[in-house]
Amino acid sequence: MREGEQTAFVLVLLHGVVKATGLAPDGRDVLLAVRMGGDLVGEFAAADGGPRSATVTTCGVVVARAVSREDFLACTRDDPGIARAVNAAVVAKVRVANTHRVDFAGCDAATRLARVLHQIVMTHGERSGSGAVIRWPITQPELATLSGTAEPTVQKVLRRFRQAGVISTGYRTVRVEDLDRLSDLAFREQP
Repeated sequence: MREGEQTAFVLVLLHGVVKATGLAPDGRDVLLAVRMGGDLVGEFAAADGGPRSATVTTCGVVVARAVSREDFLACTRDDPGIARAVNAAVVAKVRVANTHRVDFAGCDAATRLARVLHQIVMTHGERSGSGAVIRWPITQPELATLSGTAEPTVQKVLRRFRQAGVISTGYRTVRVEDLDRLSDLAFREQP
């Protein structure tokens, strides 16, 4: 799926991870969301017939089922259970976006980045001891856009987090070594 396209099919992700990105006015790609197996992708365009609001890119192997707009609308019209599930999924996406905006008001860059990492690891991470691993690739520019922070600042904060033993990074992975410490960084009282 590409931002601005006039396609209207929906993807039901069965397995794998995708990233939804939008194009900023200055030409940068901005990471909007990460979706995994069990999520719907493309339901906004299917619901209103408008252009795609984001580009969706796979992060490795993805298995998905494509559903035409006509079949999607018929399912939501004819099956109240499906309609409720789709509505709940859309409302959840809007709630996350609203929470993200409110959570970042008045926070410094380190707190915003800690909150982004905490949200990603709690939603998509694989628990391991007192930490968790994010096994799909997330770049520093993507972390910068998610946290509303300049990329050089993200690099400095990540270095600080690594030196403090909060995280470690490897090829295409981020490991949170201590979720409690990350949570403290993310949700401490702001001065």
